[in-house]
Amino acid sequence: MSEVVNGLKQRQPASSQNGSLNVVIEGSQSGRNFQGSNPSSWTKLVMDMYPPGTSIRSCTCSYCNVEQPPRAKHCHDCDKCVLQFDHHCLWLGSCVGQDNHCKFWWYICEETALCLWTGILYIMYLKANISRAWWKDAIMILLLIALSIVIIFLLLLLLFHSYLVLTNQTTYELVRCRRIPYLRRIPERVYPFSKGICRNLYNFCCVRSSIYSLEPLPSSQELEEKARPYTCLDILACRCC
Repeated sequence: MSEVVNGLKQRQPASSQNGSLNVVIEGSQSGRNFQGSNPSSWTKLVMDMYPPGTSIRSCTCSYCNVEQPPRAKHCHDCDKCVLQFDHHCLWLGSCVGQDNHCKFWWYICEETALCLWTGILYIMYLKANISRAWWKDAIMILLLIALSIVIIFLLLLLLFHSYLVLTNQTTYELVRCRRIPYLRRIPERVYPFSKGICRNLYNFCCVRSSIYSLEPLPSSQELEEKARPYTCLDILACRCC
């Protein structure tokens, strides 16, 4: 069971020997705590998170030999299953998932701010020496052009991950939604795991990293409610929040 949790450094057997794992199961009602390392209990817990009639091939990871809850995926680079798998980041050398997606967003934000500040310093330097021949500052101009390309890339990446946060999605789910069996039936522009902008932001920024949240698949009634077009009353009632 512990292999599914993002952040474990080494592989462990499906029945963890390090004690119990504190997990919060989210649903329409208040979450409940689940503790234990019994493989059969974990299997039952995972299967209960898939609504009856859901078409899934198998929720057992063929590499870790552990049942995967929804939104989990095995990373071949890290050789472990990751909750809310987003992608494997080459910059950080690790997976981005539930445990560190917030830190990754702040990392992108800080890199963007640093590049913007560096670009401002370059521009101020060039303005202060505008009377000089341009070829004397050719290297500085080339660096500014390269920095501008990096800033555009970082801004787009920051906006993309901000969109994912507001809709409670991951990069893997957005790109491979037609290949994930339990997401194929989801209509377009319907975010099955979204709980509203405010709740999504709260869960992303404020939930303790020591508690791992498992999100069950929404039922057909919940999907129909999410797919219903917004009306003026919905906007006044802050349905999107």
